[in-house]
Amino acid sequence: MQLPKLPVGDAVEALVDWIEQYFGWLLDGISEGLGFLIGGLQDLLLAIPAPVLIILATVLVWFVTRRDIKLAGLTVLGLLLVWDLQLWNLAMLTLALVLVSTIVALAISIPLGIAAAGNDALNAALRPALDFMQTMPSFVYLIPAVIFFGLGNVPGTIATVVFAMPPALRLTNLGIRQVPTELIEVADAFGSTPQQKLFKVQLPVALPTIMAGVNQCIMLALSMTVIASMIGAGGLGYQVLVGIQRVDIGMGFEAGLAIVIIAIILDRITQNLVPQRDESR
Repeated sequence: MQLPKLPVGDAVEALVDWIEQYFGWLLDGISEGLGFLIGGLQDLLLAIPAPVLIILATVLVWFVTRRDIKLAGLTVLGLLLVWDLQLWNLAMLTLALVLVSTIVALAISIPLGIAAAGNDALNAALRPALDFMQTMPSFVYLIPAVIFFGLGNVPGTIATVVFAMPPALRLTNLGIRQVPTELIEVADAFGSTPQQKLFKVQLPVALPTIMAGVNQCIMLALSMTVIASMIGAGGLGYQVLVGIQRVDIGMGFEAGLAIVIIAIILDRITQNLVPQRDESR
């Protein structure tokens, strides 16, 4: 005896139709806003000559890593290699997609993490949602993005935002919850307001943990670039996809190498933005 099939698919289709009917204007606004941000940032990056941008990136890495000349030298060599492989324009589009996705993801996840740290009910409600988001196969995120936003860079950015949010939210929540209770008690003893405790005690102490979440958010956004190319997102990820489709090993490897170079540079910058706490002090 076969059980009757639940109309899950029909319910989802009805929900999608309802959202498009009543919130289509909002989806169009989000699409236009993200498209403007991505296009504007890409144009800005491309307006700077490649040698100048390479020098600026090297100086930034040298300054952030506290004058690590080896890492600065590797940054120069890596970016020069990307330029020499004629992948500079694609790399700038990938960088624009990653930066916009990361900014949007952090703008959502960090405030939610702060709120969840101070509200156990919200934390309990967010936990299964985050578990669901992190266990869901990344390809599944492409389906609602295509349904609501079509094909192109915008749906790729939306899928990347959803994919990259959970680590930043979890680590923000964790960092604030791990602030020693003694510091909170001292702040209360001095009559600090909740806002003063948050910005002058909790966030500074939790900043290394929060920055670890930012780092993971950026890395996940970069890892999503290849997958998002399947729904029309451009950049180096699309170059890798074309290499796979054509079985062109050289094309795919060069684009993948450029993604790795960008990932390493962004990883080292974010890891060194905030000095780690000395636990022995």
